[in-house]
Amino acid sequence: MKNKLIIFILIGLILTGCVGVGSKGLFGTGVSVALDPRTVGTQIDDSIMQKIISAKILTRDKKHIISVKTKVLDGRIFITGKVDNPEEKLIITKLAWETKGARSVRNDIKIKEEFKFKQSAKDILITSQLRTALILNKNIKSTNYQIDTYKKKIYVYGIAITLEEKDLVISEAKEILDVEDVIASIILVEDLRIQRE
Repeated sequence: MKNKLIIFILIGLILTGCVGVGSKGLFGTGVSVALDPRTVGTQIDDSIMQKIISAKILTRDKKHIISVKTKVLDGRIFITGKVDNPEEKLIITKLAWETKGARSVRNDIKIKEEFKFKQSAKDILITSQLRTALILNKNIKSTNYQIDTYKKKIYVYGIAITLEEKDLVISEAKEILDVEDVIASIILVEDLRIQRE
């Protein structure tokens, strides 16, 4: 009786393994290849971009092979994982933005570092001041930019419509009180792999 029950369970497991299932991974429920709205060419481009980003991150520091994961969908880059400090997170974001064909970058990496309230409060203030300045400037499309600040250094990532807009964003960042440095990874629309029509 026990042997029949074990065989029945094993057959059940084998048969359920043959049924198609949706993929589920690091970024939640995935999309079946048959239902993927991207063209085959876009899927290939995304796959190549993902390999390039992963290689850049691993070249920078091999310890990120397990701790940092990337996903690319239609030129939009998603990053998750854990790093030791905010500088590593910012460097990884910069590497992603500098990848040819990047349309946007969402960095959900968590920091393992000990929290320092005073430094963090100052950085948040600098970020909010720049965000406000970009929103108030009518010549800048503020929604196209991501801003991070760490130890009084502003990191600005995004897509500028024109070279003048890019220069304006950098100028606004440099005018903020107490800012020690501005590191900008801003791509021009004309340099994008896929442009809106």
